[in-house]
Amino acid sequence: MDLIGLLPSFGNFFYTIAAFVVVLSIIVAVHEYGHYIVGRWSGIHADVFSIGFGPVLVKGTDKRGTVWQIAAVPLGGYVKFAGDSGATSGKDAEGMSELDAAQRRRTMHGAPLWARAITVAAGPMFNFIFAFLVFTSLLMYEGVAVDEPVVGEITALPAQPFELAPGDRILAVEGRETETLADFLRSAEDMPAQSVLRYTVERAGSVIDVTGPHPQPPLAGSVALKSAAREAQMQPGDVITAINGTEIATFSELRELVAESGGAPLDLNVWRDGRELELVMTPRSTDLPLADGGFETRYLIGLTSGAVFEYGSRTPGLVEASGIAVDQIWRVIRTSVEGLYYMVIGQISTCNLSSPIGIAEASVAMANDGLIEFVWFIAILSVAIGLLNLFPIPPLDGGHLVFHAYEAVMRRPAGDKAMQILITVGLALVLTLFAFALFNDLTC
Repeated sequence: MDLIGLLPSFGNFFYTIAAFVVVLSIIVAVHEYGHYIVGRWSGIHADVFSIGFGPVLVKGTDKRGTVWQIAAVPLGGYVKFAGDSGATSGKDAEGMSELDAAQRRRTMHGAPLWARAITVAAGPMFNFIFAFLVFTSLLMYEGVAVDEPVVGEITALPAQPFELAPGDRILAVEGRETETLADFLRSAEDMPAQSVLRYTVERAGSVIDVTGPHPQPPLAGSVALKSAAREAQMQPGDVITAINGTEIATFSELRELVAESGGAPLDLNVWRDGRELELVMTPRSTDLPLADGGFETRYLIGLTSGAVFEYGSRTPGLVEASGIAVDQIWRVIRTSVEGLYYMVIGQISTCNLSSPIGIAEASVAMANDGLIEFVWFIAILSVAIGLLNLFPIPPLDGGHLVFHAYEAVMRRPAGDKAMQILITVGLALVLTLFAFALFNDLTC
């Protein structure tokens, strides 16, 4: 056996595990801290705050008597409040019977209904708040595009050099006026399928005609996770010059040829930093969310169109950035819920459901794409996990909120035995879903 040859695989394996642990630990810590701090504010004592399950690797006790620990299995975490029988927040009936009124008030099961409900809801809410803060901060750090067609740094393309230059304000492309950046991007639909086009620009107070790139060349802007392009190790900035021997000059031509492939393998000629590469990719049937709701299934290789030049940007104010962040959170929630619904009714593939293996693969891919992309991914996953925990299935937070709603309506809590049975059934459902998602990641 060639042990030296295995070293890169081991390195990649440990990198994948490390990225996964970082992502999940951050999200779990945020979620569980929400439970902990709101419970503490509500007068409920936490016995244990754990990141991970299983054997304890390191622990310490704070001045309030809470044990803070990191366990060996990084697939979640929990806060064990006083009165809980375990990590699933079942009731320790025997232990509770030995407490006086003041001691019972400090337990999860002896606290008022309002305190229990907000403590349970705080976990998912902190996931959403965390994502909101991350999205808002990144938007204010990176800025948003200015809707003016002013040329920034021009992307390297095979057809260069162009006469178009940084600082030019684009007035028209092939005679079509472009008052805004949106006009410039839309102009791609009406332009000839050519690598070089005629631009009318304003430069140093004069209006001149120059040569420039097609507004949407077959340029890779981003490479989707778990896609044919990602597996072929395509990179942002790559330009596809031909498919199955047919030369292309626009992204729409790329899209059409991939869609017409029917999933058959494609031979791609790719230009990267002056070098020509030959790659083979097999388009995959992919379920895409539509802007107005629902999904559309198409064959894709996993590329989005890149920008031919850097767009001008500005720093949004706090209110604007916050609004965009809220919109992003809502988009993740809506797409997730619609995706689950369409999987249940059979309109899209269940391969869209991922287990920790899929999350680990996505984590390392986003880490490789850069720090900003990695942090953005953590925020998106935080929203998804917050949403998942609100599902009305014990032992998830949503299941406990259902119990609290029952208590509020019926003026009495559900029976301990009934709750324990429902928690056991719910746990079995969660584990079944986990196993199904794991099967997807191994077979899809």
